Amino acid sequence: MKMVAAAVFAVLTLTAHASSATPIEKVLQMLGDLEGKIIKEGNDAQKIYDEFAEFCEDRSRNLGHEIKTGKASVNNLNAGIEKEVATSASLSAKIEELASGIATDEADLAAATGIRAKEQSAFAAEEKELTEVIGTLERAISIIEKEMGGGASMVQLKSASSVAQALTIMVQATSISSADGSKLAAFVQNSEEDSELGAPAGAVYKSASGGIVGTLQDLFEKAEAQLEEARKSETKSVQAYGMLAQGLKDEIKYANADMAKAKKNLGAAQENKATGEGDLAVTSKDLADDTSTLATLHQDCMNGAEDFQSETKSRGEELHALATAKKVITEATSGAADQSYSFLQTSRSALSSSVDLANFEAVRFVRDLARKQNSPALAQLSQRMASAMRAGGQSADVFAKVKSLIKNMIENLLSEAQADATEKAFCDKEMAETQAKKADKEATIEKLSTQVDSMTAKSSQLKGQVAELQKELASLAGTQAEADKLRAEEKGAFDVNSAEMEKGVKGIQLALKVLRDYYAKDASHSSADGAGSGIIGLLEVVESDFSKGLAEMVATERSAVSDYDKLSKANDIEKATKDQDVKYKSKEAKGLDKSTSETNGDKATVQQELDAILDYYKGIQGRCIAKAETYSDRTARRASEIAGLKEALSILDGEAVLLQSASKHMLRGVQHHA
Repeated sequence: MKMVAAAVFAVLTLTAHASSATPIEKVLQMLGDLEGKIIKEGNDAQKIYDEFAEFCEDRSRNLGHEIKTGKASVNNLNAGIEKEVATSASLSAKIEELASGIATDEADLAAATGIRAKEQSAFAAEEKELTEVIGTLERAISIIEKEMGGGASMVQLKSASSVAQALTIMVQATSISSADGSKLAAFVQNSEEDSELGAPAGAVYKSASGGIVGTLQDLFEKAEAQLEEARKSETKSVQAYGMLAQGLKDEIKYANADMAKAKKNLGAAQENKATGEGDLAVTSKDLADDTSTLATLHQDCMNGAEDFQSETKSRGEELHALATAKKVITEATSGAADQSYSFLQTSRSALSSSVDLANFEAVRFVRDLARKQNSPALAQLSQRMASAMRAGGQSADVFAKVKSLIKNMIENLLSEAQADATEKAFCDKEMAETQAKKADKEATIEKLSTQVDSMTAKSSQLKGQVAELQKELASLAGTQAEADKLRAEEKGAFDVNSAEMEKGVKGIQLALKVLRDYYAKDASHSSADGAGSGIIGLLEVVESDFSKGLAEMVATERSAVSDYDKLSKANDIEKATKDQDVKYKSKEAKGLDKSTSETNGDKATVQQELDAILDYYKGIQGRCIAKAETYSDRTARRASEIAGLKEALSILDGEAVLLQSASKHMLRGVQHHA
């Protein structure tokens, strides 16, 4: 800014003869313009910062919403997983309870069936006995009533032996009560006594026979009533058993249906749990990324706010310095300016005419401006102006031609500024829209890539777990096979060794028996108290050792069998568990692979769209960015050139103050349009 002010001061010094304003006034005016420019920059910066602050607020709010949603999703997924775990535990307990109930019902059904069979057998025996008793009673009553009609005695009856025998059988029948049995026994005894002593009187026998018939008739009715009661009881028992059996069978049927449904629900719950865990991993990663992005955003926004405050403070200090400079210049240079510039104007008016001096100053001004701006076009213009002046001398046509050259140059610069402004608006719009589309597609691809990576990692992990489980199952099968082989070898060795040991024990015991029997018979033998007793004692020690060895061998075999059974059972349980894990993990990995393939297809489609956007973005960059000079630099340079050319016109017209004010108005219009 100090260099620009110095250049303007020099130009104003050279052109003071054509204007009523002094260089000091020009400096003050430039300081005022600079203050206005700084204030405008501050307003523009404030607008940009307001937009930046709004972006920070919107982005922070959106990220906060995403984080809140992510946390809610994580909580929901955790709750869902816990729910599935609880459901699995509940269903497992229900399956165990149903299995226990089915076993109990089946046991009750078997027990009821056994009891029914026993009851049926007892009823058949009772029915058979009562039927036989009723038949016998019918025959006995018929015989007695028929034979008693002739007044014959019991002994005289043709069928007396049959009746007595029938009475005897009925006395022994289990269905006859003790009182009735006593009566029948008395009748039988009397009949036997009569057969030995002779027949009683007819009246006496008639009375006795009448009593027998009555008793038999009572027994007949009781037997029929008892048979009917037994049949009723059997019918009730059959009905009760049928109802009980049908109820138990229904309970078993429904329990099996409930168990199948519970097992199906258990599988679904375990599958939902696995899916929920996969979704939880993806959602947790997204939540962590959003949290990290929010922290970075807060830091960037704070840095932007600090930079804005620093720039605002710097502009305030610069404005204060400019105001101070204006005050110092105004208060300290008024007298010196009057003396210096009034003398300079008088001297210059004596040296040359106004037209000659104006042309000379205009050419010099344009040449200096071309050198400062490093502009080939302005340098060429200054040369053309100088050539026109040398060729035409001091004529009015030359002055008009120079002005025309400057005006044409200004129009060309304005046209370029308009074209550049249109191109800048197009580039800004297309670059912003393309960058937004590019960012959106890249974010989508990143999200899909994250999902693919997560599902691929999860599938790979599951496949690794399945491979590890299969390796463990193979190792488990090898362990079981080795245990089976070792058990067979141990069993074979035990069979051989135990047989030999038992044979040895029996041989020792037989030898001891022989020696003991021998020495017990011949106690006077010379070796009975010597070598014989020593041999027996030694054999007893050997017998004890053999028996102890056999007992230890049997105990070792039993322990080995118990350990083998425990190992086999544990291996069976472990194998069933690992087979189930392999089944569910393989199913989940297959589902993840399918989802990964679908997501890769979506990703490929988005990638094609992104490639098309990148191709277009590359072309836009080549058009809008890949240039040696930026738009802002071109705009500033062109504005400076236009301002300088207008200043040159003011020199030529001799109305510097008026034209300078007009040129600044046009410059602001060009800057605003740009």
